Amino acid sequence: MSDEEVVVKSVPGFRVAELTGTAVGFDPEHIGPVVRPLFGRLMDRLTDDGIEGVGPAVAYYETTPVGGEVVVHAGIPVGPQTRFGQGFAVVDLPEIPRAATLVYGGPMDHVLPAWRSLEHWIDANGYRADGPARE
Repeated sequence: MSDEEVVVKSVPGFRVAELTGTAVGFDPEHIGPVVRPLFGRLMDRLTDDGIEGVGPAVAYYETTPVGGEVVVHAGIPVGPQTRFGQGFAVVDLPEIPRAATLVYGGPMDHVLPAWRSLEHWIDANGYRADGPARE
């Protein structure tokens, strides 16, 4: 991965409707089987409530302090007027003033090398992760 592939930029805050689940680890073979059905159920629930998304899907991940489990958040951006829904949470994701970002184009089953390259770039360039990773 070249340095030109990583862009440090601000990421605006936005509101999402989301569902969460737990994966046993951070590798794609653990995340994929959790996040895919979450998005399917979330889209069904949004449709049932007559709520339309206003942007591309977002996922973010938080490791738990015990056992290396990962809380998987599957979200769809919604308008600021959306306050609640049937069977999903509405969350305001904060702005990230400085984020190291990378655009990955390929199947999610092969994302791990790109993810690890981004982590390496962050460390090698004097940055540190601060908060949940988003995709």
